[in-house]
Amino acid sequence: MNRSVCLLLFLAIGTTCVAAQSCGYKKCDSQPVKSGMLNVHLVPHTHDDVGWLKTVDQYYYGANSSIQRAGVQYILDGVVPMLEMNTERRFIYVEMAFFKRWWDEQDDNMQSRVKKLVNNGQLEFINGGWCMNDEASTHYNAIIDQMTLGLQFLNTTFGECGRPLVAWHIDPFGHSREQASLFAQMGFDGFFFARLDYQDKQNRLKLQNMEEIWRGSPNDLGKAADLFTGALYAHYGPPSGLCFGLFCTDAPVQDDPRLHDYNVEERVKTALNRSLEQAKSYQTNHIMWTMGSDFNYQAPNMWFKNMDKLIKYTNAGGKVNLLYSTPSCYVYHKNRAAGVQWSYNDTDDYFPYASDAHAFWSGYFTSRPAIKGYVRECNNFLQVCKQLEVIGGPMPFTNTGPKPSSQTFREAMAVAQHHDAVSGTEKQHVANDYAMRLHAGAVECQDVVGRALATTMKKGSVEPPVAQFCSYLNISMCSTTEDNDRFTVTVYNPLARQRTGYYLRLPVNGQSYTVTGPDGRPVKTQIMKVTPQTVKVRGPRGNASSELVFPVTVPALGFSTYLVNKTNTRTTMMQSLFMPKAETNVVSMMIPQAPALREDTKIQNEYLRLTFDSTTGQLKTVTNLKKKLILNVHQGFYWYNSSTGNNNASSQKSGAYIFRPNGTEPYQIKTTGSVITKVVKSSQVSGALVQEVHQVFDEWVTQVVRLYAGQRHAEFEWTVGPIPFKDGLGREIITRFDSDIQTEKKFYTDSNGREILERELNYRQTWKLNQTEPVAGNYYPVNSRIFIKDKTKQLTILTDRSQGGASLKNGSLELMVHRRMFYDDNFGVAEALNETGVFGDGLVVRGKHYMMLETPADSSLLHRTLGEQLYMAPAVSFTPNTRTQQYWSSSFHMTYTALKSELPPSVHLLTLELSEGNTAVLRLEHQYQAADGGKAQTVLLQGLFDPFEVVTSSVEELTLGANLHADMLQRLSWNTAEGPKGGVAPRCWDPSSTTVSLQPMQICTLRFQMRRRW
Repeated sequence: MNRSVCLLLFLAIGTTCVAAQSCGYKKCDSQPVKSGMLNVHLVPHTHDDVGWLKTVDQYYYGANSSIQRAGVQYILDGVVPMLEMNTERRFIYVEMAFFKRWWDEQDDNMQSRVKKLVNNGQLEFINGGWCMNDEASTHYNAIIDQMTLGLQFLNTTFGECGRPLVAWHIDPFGHSREQASLFAQMGFDGFFFARLDYQDKQNRLKLQNMEEIWRGSPNDLGKAADLFTGALYAHYGPPSGLCFGLFCTDAPVQDDPRLHDYNVEERVKTALNRSLEQAKSYQTNHIMWTMGSDFNYQAPNMWFKNMDKLIKYTNAGGKVNLLYSTPSCYVYHKNRAAGVQWSYNDTDDYFPYASDAHAFWSGYFTSRPAIKGYVRECNNFLQVCKQLEVIGGPMPFTNTGPKPSSQTFREAMAVAQHHDAVSGTEKQHVANDYAMRLHAGAVECQDVVGRALATTMKKGSVEPPVAQFCSYLNISMCSTTEDNDRFTVTVYNPLARQRTGYYLRLPVNGQSYTVTGPDGRPVKTQIMKVTPQTVKVRGPRGNASSELVFPVTVPALGFSTYLVNKTNTRTTMMQSLFMPKAETNVVSMMIPQAPALREDTKIQNEYLRLTFDSTTGQLKTVTNLKKKLILNVHQGFYWYNSSTGNNNASSQKSGAYIFRPNGTEPYQIKTTGSVITKVVKSSQVSGALVQEVHQVFDEWVTQVVRLYAGQRHAEFEWTVGPIPFKDGLGREIITRFDSDIQTEKKFYTDSNGREILERELNYRQTWKLNQTEPVAGNYYPVNSRIFIKDKTKQLTILTDRSQGGASLKNGSLELMVHRRMFYDDNFGVAEALNETGVFGDGLVVRGKHYMMLETPADSSLLHRTLGEQLYMAPAVSFTPNTRTQQYWSSSFHMTYTALKSELPPSVHLLTLELSEGNTAVLRLEHQYQAADGGKAQTVLLQGLFDPFEVVTSSVEELTLGANLHADMLQRLSWNTAEGPKGGVAPRCWDPSSTTVSLQPMQICTLRFQMRRRW
């Protein structure tokens, strides 16, 4: 790397340069590879879970050894001197959550030694994220954030030599197409994983197709999302018989011929056999051995000493060539191989993963639903926090310690994306630790958000009241609204477009309230009684008797403040619209055990009518009033009985990882008679803000179906738990919609919240499937939405967290919402998935599904818009209030937007966060696919923001991970039957016009300096 390039990098990304570097692909040219001979690339590595059986802290320090002997700090302590002893040795490291912690503990001398190893290519960072994230339960926003956190640390610390060139997901339990696309957009040239369906692997081994070009976005991003992808041969451990670590039982290389156990010939023979055996399944004369495994190299000399000998004695025979290597050099030599035409995978992903005929890893799509929901909620609030750090400007220093920032929350969220975190496959005490870390980060960000809002609210010298936050609104708990007759509500909208008709539900104890908007006008309200199930779930922790419902309008990237006052119940006719008494428009129905109703129950707004059966009380039809679409659809709850491994087919049990029901038909959850217990509706469509049908399917399964005025979708708020346990039966709970849509065995799910993939019952694109588990083998991850359609109708269900979903029958759609089992599935966690919850009798989970009925042509843009609104929902804060509306409007800004112009509907403001000093990182995303009708879109950056001006001369376009200037990215090109694959995205930033140009699904990452206006 020449000096001018170093200077450019320093100016652009803040990197540093060191003389005499031989990192990147340059180091690969000097490797002792031999043409005409099989080259075996030995890759020393450790796989360090950022929490699983032990917490992340316990893993780092090596604590709690009664569970597992694993201490990451000792691995890094030991590897450095082992590499220094022999310059031929190599080692790769992946998880920055551990490495940064270790790095910060080292003195200047050790840091200098490590930099030298990085610069000469002996120590190489692979993947480079804060963790090795899960691919089924993670949202793309959170994936990008956690990768950026790690990649930017490497870039700042090690410069270009610290930039990973290859992605490494050796342990996640299945692989998403969107993950491959994101990796390609980050500039990676290769991607390796270990877990793929056992039938798929057998087929690929036979066809020499273990490595291919994965097309991550064939119809939108094209070559920019193509990625060379390889499935590892021996899982992610060493070849059989050649494990040399502390936990291994294979024989070391004993090379003293004077001793009785001399075994060089046998060790060499084993190496030759393993090499030739593996080479049969791979193209080119290069294969890779992964020499390591979980928390290996705590005694690194055992590994390196034996590998030194194995290389020496095997190579002396002249039959194969063993060499120390890294995944990037392996990819480099694969790419340079002549006469090879690589196959490619157009549309498929690697879900669901099955390790054998009766072990489908589709249970973890839903495992630990509470933490899955909490992670999604935290991601939402983290984006709010990062935005307001930029909008609010520098935080003032405090006398009580460091100024608050989003960093703690960023790191906690990054750890939570780990493949044994949000996946729900960790031990219970580790899940508790993840939740506590998220909570600590959220609390610090509440301080950040409160201070930033106060800065933007302030007009003169009067300081706004300190914002208070309520984390349990979903179970009607908020001391500020419950205990105060007068309070303010400030709603911040993180979207780059105005939110209109967003409904708040606030726990209160009064019977009548007025709400005044930021413009001084009264806002229509509705009072609803807190449901008996909510009272039961929250226990003694709250006492609100009612919920105050009202709509708010919030500007783009801004806030609005509303004043709420409790009033007496005497109202005039004119006032009644704005101060309704508690549930004056309720029609009470019978308890579940009562006889059937005389007629069907109906609720409707401007767009939808929902009809509930007079006999069962369950959903019967949905009508789109504008499009005149009528769908016959039954919705109910069911449970699969979890296998305990006591059948003839297999001893495999259902558990945290595995979904294996005892049969193909679930049991219906339904009480005698109608499930409806109450209906809240109005005699006039325009007379109610919200209409509700309350259903009790059993004492542990209830639901409230809601239609809000002005909304095109229906909300299904379900509450499930505690799941019964006294009968000893494991239960896996689903909600199912059975309709008359003719689906022809096809259904559709999102990939990490972005592109949509078509699924087909009992079918895999890349091999002929022998379906041995007809339920679990057809479950797929649903991160944000699932839908079924025919030529005229599309039924779409959006989720508030990641879940498993399927369409097992024509017109049917199901989502798993909760699981509780009493046996471990024997895949390592050694603990049954039996969450006992706050009160010890079982976890209660409350969540929401959002149902849309539209034509297929109109559905795409509507569910894209709704999906964006759900995962980037407004943040709400409160303050007790004793002041008048006039005082508030004269002292504070009642509404504010940080945008001078809204972004178009197709453009999502994905990221706005502080970088270094007075710089910010901005990501703008085209959120429509071409199939949605997405077209090229431009955004003028100059003059876009109100609190600061973008210094356009400073704008730099970066790769997706924000660690490399886009102009410097050069990805490898691969030869396929269709021509070269692999490339870079078209540039999105035009400095001459100060505009951002976006193609469908393109994400533009920019870094710039800010010139603040105030």
